Amino acid sequence: MTTITSSGGHTEVVRARRTESRDVSDIIGLFSHFTEVVFGRIDVMYLLEKSNLALTLCNEKNEVIAHAVFLDYPNWNITDQHDWELFLHENYINNKCTPLNTLFMHLFVAKEEYVAGCSQEIVRRAFITVPELQFILLFIPADETLGPDMENVFEKVTTAPGSGVGINFTLLVCHRHRYHPQLYIRKARLEDYDDLMPIWTRQSETLKETYSEHFLIDLIKCQDEENQAVVCEDGDTAVGFMSLCSQVNVSLFQECFDLGPFHGLCKPHPEDILKMPQKPSIQEDEDRSNQTSQGTESVSSQNSEHVHDRDAAVQKDESIAISHTELLLDDVGGKGFKASAMLLHETEVKGAFHPMYRGASNAFCIRLFCIDEKHETRSQDFLHYAFKLFPDKDFCVMLVPHHVPEFHLIQSFARVVPFCTSQLGHELYVFHRAGLLKSLNVRRATTNDILGVKMLIKTLSLKESILNDLKIFTLARRDADGTPVQAFIAEVLDQIVGVSVIRDEMDIEYIRSHYNIEDFIHFNHHQEEEHGHLYHFVLSPIFRHYTKHFLKEILRLAHKSCLYYTIYPQYIEGEFQNPCAHSLTSALHYMVPVRPRRQIVYPLEELGINAPSEQVSKDQLSYSLNHINQKLVLESKASINTRIVVVGASDVGISFLETLIFCPHLKFNNLTLISIHGLPGKDLLGSKHRRFLINSHCFNDEDYAQMSLCSWVNVVVGKMTGINRAAKYVVVSKEKKVPYDYLVLCTGQKYQVLSPTGADISKLPTNREVVSKWPQRYTGKVPSNHFTLNDHQDCLKAMHWLEENIVNSEGNVIVYGNTIDIYTTVETLLSLGIDGSRIHLVQPPLSSNVTCLNNNEIESAVQEALSKAGVSVYYDSILAQWNEGNDPDLITCAAFTTNTKPFKLQCSAFFSFAYRTVDYETFKAINDACLVFDGRLVIDTKFCTNDVSIRAAGPLTKYSRRYYVDEWTHSNFNSKEIGFELAASMLNLFDPTHKPFPKPPEETDRLIPMYKGCKMKGGVLPGGYNYLHISKPEIPIRLDLQLALCDHGMEIITGEARHGNYFRMHINKYNTVDSITCFSTEPFPVSNYICLYGQHERLLNDLYYRWNAGQITDLYSYFREPWSMAIYHDRFIDLKKELRQILMSEQVPGLSPAAQPPPEEQSPCPPPLRDPVLRYLRRHRSHLPMYAPARTDGAGPPPTAGGLP
Repeated sequence: MTTITSSGGHTEVVRARRTESRDVSDIIGLFSHFTEVVFGRIDVMYLLEKSNLALTLCNEKNEVIAHAVFLDYPNWNITDQHDWELFLHENYINNKCTPLNTLFMHLFVAKEEYVAGCSQEIVRRAFITVPELQFILLFIPADETLGPDMENVFEKVTTAPGSGVGINFTLLVCHRHRYHPQLYIRKARLEDYDDLMPIWTRQSETLKETYSEHFLIDLIKCQDEENQAVVCEDGDTAVGFMSLCSQVNVSLFQECFDLGPFHGLCKPHPEDILKMPQKPSIQEDEDRSNQTSQGTESVSSQNSEHVHDRDAAVQKDESIAISHTELLLDDVGGKGFKASAMLLHETEVKGAFHPMYRGASNAFCIRLFCIDEKHETRSQDFLHYAFKLFPDKDFCVMLVPHHVPEFHLIQSFARVVPFCTSQLGHELYVFHRAGLLKSLNVRRATTNDILGVKMLIKTLSLKESILNDLKIFTLARRDADGTPVQAFIAEVLDQIVGVSVIRDEMDIEYIRSHYNIEDFIHFNHHQEEEHGHLYHFVLSPIFRHYTKHFLKEILRLAHKSCLYYTIYPQYIEGEFQNPCAHSLTSALHYMVPVRPRRQIVYPLEELGINAPSEQVSKDQLSYSLNHINQKLVLESKASINTRIVVVGASDVGISFLETLIFCPHLKFNNLTLISIHGLPGKDLLGSKHRRFLINSHCFNDEDYAQMSLCSWVNVVVGKMTGINRAAKYVVVSKEKKVPYDYLVLCTGQKYQVLSPTGADISKLPTNREVVSKWPQRYTGKVPSNHFTLNDHQDCLKAMHWLEENIVNSEGNVIVYGNTIDIYTTVETLLSLGIDGSRIHLVQPPLSSNVTCLNNNEIESAVQEALSKAGVSVYYDSILAQWNEGNDPDLITCAAFTTNTKPFKLQCSAFFSFAYRTVDYETFKAINDACLVFDGRLVIDTKFCTNDVSIRAAGPLTKYSRRYYVDEWTHSNFNSKEIGFELAASMLNLFDPTHKPFPKPPEETDRLIPMYKGCKMKGGVLPGGYNYLHISKPEIPIRLDLQLALCDHGMEIITGEARHGNYFRMHINKYNTVDSITCFSTEPFPVSNYICLYGQHERLLNDLYYRWNAGQITDLYSYFREPWSMAIYHDRFIDLKKELRQILMSEQVPGLSPAAQPPPEEQSPCPPPLRDPVLRYLRRHRSHLPMYAPARTDGAGPPPTAGGLP
């Protein structure tokens, strides 16, 4: 907050913030005749889209008082944006402007009476926001002046002799030192204590807990050659303090962190052991995976091969020389993404290789740092002085606790990736002496750069690909297919320290239609040729803090406004699945991941010529999209170093991680997933084994590919076997310790091996005599032909076993259980070629009166299909024995008791789906950690357990008994929604911009939240029937009992289950879709039908009216009609919200609540509702071409394709 004074003496308290698109109308309201004279004719929206920095001043009423826009090239189009630096050097004297330290003002407006104060505050905030900024330049027509209110801000730049530019334009400059100067740094003195103590008290809660109140004065008093204390001054007042020490425990750091890119923080020594084994170890894979995950090193590594010398900078005659032979870049391993780390704990430590460094320490450390908040952006001013105090050290390091939010100083440092074995509990940051250089220059590559680039990238696996693309640029400037190619070099002191290759983005319509890119740009303000595709990006680790500047320069020099980087999935470990695999970009964490858009499944044959273009509807390999544009290059993400460990790759866990990584303004550096099989979505597309289990339809392969969790999440493969709450670590596979700050448990429930009751069937027992011993978990050695399927890896293993041992043999397969998975498994067995007569479906007694299908008509059709296939079905059967009661290595027969007499079946494979509960080892870990467990892990409504650091969600959990809702658990809700809400509940712990949730009224604190997302399950049932059931969150009730309820609503059913064309839709008493059941021999668009849930029947083209009129005979064909495509569009929900706001805000004529006439007799749609619909159809014309274009005069009802809902 700053107080400014108007020309009339009035004061106004203002605050500066980044400009948003909603400010445009207010900004235009501040325009005057002076604006156009000085800045020309301005399209504010277009200018904001192309700006590097746009600032707005608001008063206490949030009214816009002033606004300014800054770009990295001159206004008035005086020269081309890529060569303005040369233009200034040729036409002006004493010019020290570079692209790194200069921005150009393209617009400034303010309330007339506040121009003087606002102009000064705007430029001051610009200098604060961009620490490297030294000059703000402004060109104005030569015959114009800024006026007295702004003349004090800018001063005229003298033109060079003979230059003619001054005839038409005057160049004005604003210098940093007048508004936010660099701080004066000196050694600390005892008299500084009084100035520093208030800063220490305000900012250092953690330090006060660690050190005594007198620690600060002790640091100042006890200075020597090894221990130094310095302060920064503003005027004569100390406003910041830094304590430095030359004694660094580099051996500890080498054990805990991957310091390969920094030569172990040691000086080179002839006896250094740097050579890596030929075959990378598993630990190295984990370290490399972590390295790429964080994205803070210059080039993240895969299969790293270290060169023999490290990055070094030698100070001579006040200049720093950088030796190319000493630049260390990690190998990208030929992958365009970070491979998930498959951490096998038994071999990790044995197989790990760590380089041995014999040289002396080459680093000093910052022991303590604090600075006044107003001067925080000048923190880097300390570093110049600090390196002078230790001229023999090349690295400055700093240890920061995980929970400490990132502050300005460490934004210039490179975060070092910790080893998974690290128990240090701190983050290590490194800064190299050469990083102080401000002479980084970015230019187009030339043929002469090839040798320097070879030296730079010689340790990279994709070096040949980078060099080939570089040669394409130098020789032809375009690919063989005509795609323009551009290459850029980053150099310091005439030495190459970075290289990047981009191409024009030729698939921009596909990107626009498949990704939410318009969350970050207004697409219509960007020309097609302004979109670029980043293919290679390499930058030395010591200049990591210039990554955004490198990207900004690429955009300027290439005349681009946006860059995209794609990460393709890898379905086969170690092999490329895309021929255009890119080198891993170190810029990944400076870009924003873009959420994919839900796609309409188009009935292309029915639509014919009205189908969307191929760019929209084409199928291609899905990828994760990352993006940066001119507006984002000076935006900083908030780095979150808190260690968040998620246990279980369930739908809840994946949804939780997805929510965190798609926060565009946050960067989570320490997300870890512990999972038995690693990340899902790695299997081959379309594999038959996926059909064994029912599908929740929360995520599919395309979703996993578009998330690319492996780029952001460290993966530990193994099983949680213990939790140490005191030390805050998880024990994995009984050996490995994974530390955490927050632990999230999402393991869910799993099918367990069911123990036979042991009943002696020779005595002809019945179920009544053995039910007290059933069900129980089997504790012996599991037979090799016994299968419990819980994920796709289990299914894949089972399928391979069946193909090798069963398909071509004569043995029987027993499928035991009463969940819906028994039916999908039987159908999969039949599809593998196993004869139905060899399959025995044995169902135990139901635990409730609700069957897994809960629909008599569908159950009858399934039973008929089973009978037709020759599958034997047994009911109310309890497993009594395997192999005459002995614990077998191989099950050869199984005996069951029933309500009458027992029976025995020969068995070659046994699939058990009868007992699903919390995994025993998970239960033991939870119970031993003294977390409250009451059949399931007990949580409150905010997902908290009895440990504030441990959260849990999903079927693993239940609500505390104090809520009196034992029948309601997370199992009743949509798992994806649960994961999202879990993430949202934790974001307020990390997000500095997050607005806290309002406290609920006291009387509602004992109510559980009721989530609204639908529950889904689907699969292929016996007979080849495709099955889908969508329902609201509910406690299961038999369908016949639901139908008997007086307020049940209406059922709309077409087709018959036995004919394979059954479609049932339930409309509740509020006339919205409550549930959908599909049972068809033909495949159907599941994602489209999910969109129907919760829609009002009037939106479904007056479904209720048309059904009663007998116009609907087949719901499958009805929902393939062109009118329905708009409902399946991912932006339809926005249209609904807009229409709802209109209806709530004004009385719309023609919308009385009285009974409405049939649609064909109704009056045209009222304009307040028609206009948003027309805008919606126009805006999404590429997705919805089946709707006729709107009339230009806007008259008449909305055009429809078969009737607009």
